[in-house]
Amino acid sequence: MDNNEKLKQVFCQALGIEADQVTDSLTYNTIEEWDSTAHMILVAELEDTFDVMLDTDDIIDMSTVGKAKEILAKYEVQF
Repeated sequence: MDNNEKLKQVFCQALGIEADQVTDSLTYNTIEEWDSTAHMILVAELEDTFDVMLDTDDIIDMSTVGKAKEILAKYEVQF
């Protein structure tokens, strides 16, 4: 499974949404499922899946799926 698929799977699992909802433009707080609690679950899942430890600024800045890719790229995760 490539990293794009892993990322999509993490978003689906953490937010409890369908895969077709996971697009680069999906934005925090624009769907009911992606609230502050789900955001922290998402962060934990991303850290586990990609074996990284996100810093506080990255967690706060992660406002879209596309931004999550940019942030993970800083930790040498390739998309």
